[in-house]
Amino acid sequence: MLENIDSHLAAQQEPLKAALVELVRIPSVCDEGAGGYPFGAAIDQALRKALQIAGELGFKTHYGDGGYYGFAEVGEGAEMLGILGHLDVVPPGKLQDWERDPFDPLEKDGMLYGRGTQDDKGPMLAALFAVKALIDAGVKFNKRIRFIFGTDEETLWRCINRYKEKEELPGMGFSPDSRFPVTYAEKGLLQLLLEGHNESGIRLTGGSAFNAVPDMIFYQGERQDDLADKLDQLGFEYEWMEDGIEVKGRAAHAMIPEQGINAIARLCMALHAIGIHSKAIDFIAQEIGQDPNATRVFGECADAPSGKLKFNVGKIDLGKVEQLSIDSRLPVTVSKEEMVARLSAVAAKYGLEYKEFDWLAPIYLPLDHFMVTTLMKVYRQYSGDTSTEPKSSGGATYARAINNCVAFGALTVDEELTEHQPNERAVLKNLYKAMEIYAHAVYELTQ
Repeated sequence: MLENIDSHLAAQQEPLKAALVELVRIPSVCDEGAGGYPFGAAIDQALRKALQIAGELGFKTHYGDGGYYGFAEVGEGAEMLGILGHLDVVPPGKLQDWERDPFDPLEKDGMLYGRGTQDDKGPMLAALFAVKALIDAGVKFNKRIRFIFGTDEETLWRCINRYKEKEELPGMGFSPDSRFPVTYAEKGLLQLLLEGHNESGIRLTGGSAFNAVPDMIFYQGERQDDLADKLDQLGFEYEWMEDGIEVKGRAAHAMIPEQGINAIARLCMALHAIGIHSKAIDFIAQEIGQDPNATRVFGECADAPSGKLKFNVGKIDLGKVEQLSIDSRLPVTVSKEEMVARLSAVAAKYGLEYKEFDWLAPIYLPLDHFMVTTLMKVYRQYSGDTSTEPKSSGGATYARAINNCVAFGALTVDEELTEHQPNERAVLKNLYKAMEIYAHAVYELTQ
């Protein structure tokens, strides 16, 4: 039983918040190769800052392979508990949609606003400062605890793959990059391109990332009056700009596209309806529309452990080549090959060719797995929530990177998910509660 920890946890609340402000101020969006660093100078700065913070808390730190990753370690023993998270963030989107600059943190109404507060800087620091509280309480760890900081999670996971090539793997772990309680299954994550030669002459670009529902797209092409009329008829929100039309959507994470409004889909549906055609426009308008499950392509694709297939058109680029960047989350028991075959066949009817961009296989731990049972016991005891069951997710966390690993927090059951959206924010009292839960979880897993 862990005693006398409460005062040490309380003492870490202000340092945790101050460290999070420091990290959020670093705009760690991928800018591959910039400054001579793997994923850009800002991501490298965030990695060095995280290692500095950990070092000042008493951890041994390692800056890995020229900035691909880093880790911070404490404790003794042959066995290792890994806590895996990331320091890169998705682009902020339209700055005017934020209450303040997304990289200038704002504390308001008990919340800290800023890109990365939920995903994943805040949760990683909550776990880090939880271990600091254990250190200050005099806890002796019978395993090593290693925080592994990734730098490329929002794109291609090259960071964690490089770590796995070069470093010791933990025997078990958790990733604080989801929602409490325990995520025992994560869908397969397939990111893909549909490409074809542009024979339409239309030029159009929009969207910021595979894994974000696009909240706007700007159209500067022909027949803008007709487009506006059709958008009115369809009930799609838009705004006249100085030299074109901005079609409005609502941002959401690609794992829950039904909570967003896809601006690319709306524009393509309206363009198709007024007789403006291209391969990509026609594919989206006729096969996908606003259906987050792409039912016309895949049918009713779902399973009991993880629910429905999800499908998000994250980016469109109509240049000399038409290209759609798509993020799909596949149920854990579904065959990837079968889904690819279906999509390829439908896309081919429009002259579009399937190309795989990235694939992360699903994970699925039994409910009686020791990581699930241990973390559920801790969660129920220290959250007061005795009814919420372990869950599956469409998210993709580093829990997939090692064996015996699950996603665990840091969002509470009822906290609004704002990652990948304007005004991303962390509820500070919930972050402090997560720190408490993490402290008890680490204690249980290292005794």
